Amino acid sequence: CGSMGGMLALPPGQGPHQVGCTDVMVGHTRQGLFLRLFYPCLPRAGATEPLWVPRPEYWGGLADVTLGRRWCSALLGMAIGSCKVPVSWNGPLKPRSSGYPLIIFSHGLGAFRTLYSSICTELASWGFVVAALEHRDRSAATTYFCPAEAGMEEWIPFQRVPQGQKEFYFRNKQVHQRAQECVRALRLFQGIAGGRSVPNILPQDWDLSVLKDNLDLTKVAVMGHSFGGVTAVLALVKEPSFRCAVALDAWMFPLENLLYPEVPKPVLFINTEKFQTPESVAKMKRLSSRNSQTKIVTVLGTVHEDQTDFAFFSGKLLSLIFGRRGTLEPHKALAITSQAALAFLQRHLELQEQFGQWDKLLEGVGDSVALDAPFSRSHL
Repeated sequence: CGSMGGMLALPPGQGPHQVGCTDVMVGHTRQGLFLRLFYPCLPRAGATEPLWVPRPEYWGGLADVTLGRRWCSALLGMAIGSCKVPVSWNGPLKPRSSGYPLIIFSHGLGAFRTLYSSICTELASWGFVVAALEHRDRSAATTYFCPAEAGMEEWIPFQRVPQGQKEFYFRNKQVHQRAQECVRALRLFQGIAGGRSVPNILPQDWDLSVLKDNLDLTKVAVMGHSFGGVTAVLALVKEPSFRCAVALDAWMFPLENLLYPEVPKPVLFINTEKFQTPESVAKMKRLSSRNSQTKIVTVLGTVHEDQTDFAFFSGKLLSLIFGRRGTLEPHKALAITSQAALAFLQRHLELQEQFGQWDKLLEGVGDSVALDAPFSRSHL
């Protein structure tokens, strides 16, 4: 896909499972949930692939967040509006008697539920159900909910820090709402597993009840990027059922200091080389000093955007819009990130799959990975 000097080609999952996805909206108010679900699926002839950006309104949100010019949304739509995700839209779930482990995924500031399709697809291809949330704290580029009146939609635009407010207090309130949404997402799947009927108010040809006997909710993790990374850390404090967290280039700024001693479970921090500050890394090391299973990994040659789908853009125009690139080839960066995450998840969710071959990534072995252990020199 693509024109105007840019293309997006998202990679398919490299694991043994084909991947399907569907959208789920529950509830008719802001207190409901909106997410994209990625899951192992059965092969299906003639399967269609979903658009990467699902609605034109999201182009306006992206243009506003990235450029400060909403009128550029038409240009973005022309450039990459036809891009698709290499998964089976509403494909049939592949049954698994022992149940799939679950990951709740939290997006970054100014993003939305589909902008991490590459990492979510990769994890689903290795046998996870991944629920990519679209947060309603006004940190998404835009989002919406559907009031009870038929055919109605109410859009929630992105909000910058209001003039006169301190950023920490504004973002701290948001991160608590986001973490609570992660907990509510887990409650949603617990209800489904318990046999509760959960209507999807979106007109999707996919029945959520098929998940009832195909989830293992003793094996649940929370994951996110940037603002979503610190959201994942806070979700460990709020919900004991989350056994661990994977934080991609976490933006640690919004989390209050009093909560650091309260993080009870291990966290894998996968940082890029260019984003983190010494203050942010010091906060991560506070957690690693309290829990020996918390790891801090730096992927050399990467920048913040390399952990999003934007890494797979080509073309000078789109690079100018969506940020600089790291020197590490994006497919290799995705492989390193996903393999480290899989090894960590295998260890702390006690999975039987053979992800252990990648444990060396957690121990800082490899040309493109450096480990920031509690007593080692920082590589940042």
